Amino acid sequence: MPAPALIAIDWGTTRLRAWLMAGDGSVLAEHRSDDGLIEAQKKRFSTVYATTLEKLQAPAGLPAIICGMAGSRRGWIEAPYVPVPAPLSAVLKEAARVPQPGADIRIVPGLAQTTPDAPDVMRGEETQLAGAGLPVEGTHLVCMPGTHCKWVTVENGRVKTFGTWPTGELYALIAGQSILRHSLGEPPAAVAASSPAFAEACRTALAEGGDFSARLFSIRAGTLLNGLSPADAAARLSGLLIGAEIASALLHLPPLPARRVVLIASGPLAGLYAAAFTLAGFEVRSVDAEAAVRSGLYEAARQNGMVA
Repeated sequence: MPAPALIAIDWGTTRLRAWLMAGDGSVLAEHRSDDGLIEAQKKRFSTVYATTLEKLQAPAGLPAIICGMAGSRRGWIEAPYVPVPAPLSAVLKEAARVPQPGADIRIVPGLAQTTPDAPDVMRGEETQLAGAGLPVEGTHLVCMPGTHCKWVTVENGRVKTFGTWPTGELYALIAGQSILRHSLGEPPAAVAASSPAFAEACRTALAEGGDFSARLFSIRAGTLLNGLSPADAAARLSGLLIGAEIASALLHLPPLPARRVVLIASGPLAGLYAAAFTLAGFEVRSVDAEAAVRSGLYEAARQNGMVA
């Protein structure tokens, strides 16, 4: 069995995912917990980190590379944003050191877009980008679904521009706090990528250029007048929001040389977005988000001389 050489951590707002890695990047052990930024602020980041090492059964003295919200202003330390345009390799090399005695712990910085008309930031997604296996040459459109979905244009290895669409947050707010919650069920039914209701709503939003607000109340009316089921109501809401996001992104991002997208996603969202992109006429290359972030963390460690 290969010897442990590195600890890699994706430290999000609510979740923490950690891996014990060998020198070649293979995974020897993993640990997942709810000790994201919110909990770590209460327990102390150093305490959560120590617990994570225990769970991984990591030998003492291993270097650690971290991405995500641990590097935010409210995190363990602030890893300053790197402004775009920026080469992904240069971003990884800017990993900030955590002042922890006797330990080499570094946090990958996020990216910042400082244009007055479209300021934006990301943390964690830059590491997924670095691990997604994008060809160095050419222009690539990348979509990373989540609570706050990121769309990124990468040109010849450099992040050129990006934007955030809070589609996941909008779905949660509408499904949990609006009048539509009575139509979707509490909690809403899971949405399948094969749902005809999802596809129909997605086509509608795409055709109408992302203007979904006029369609929202029809979900409520459909349950009252047409017997729309909670499962189909949830699928319609999801289809409207994802279709509207794609239509909106195409209006705001630079023109594309081809209708191709790299989709970095895991779980149910991967299927939903792949189906929506297919309806929009895109050629989709899917990349598993968790594999991408692991690969990006390993590359960041290599760029910073933490592994051979």
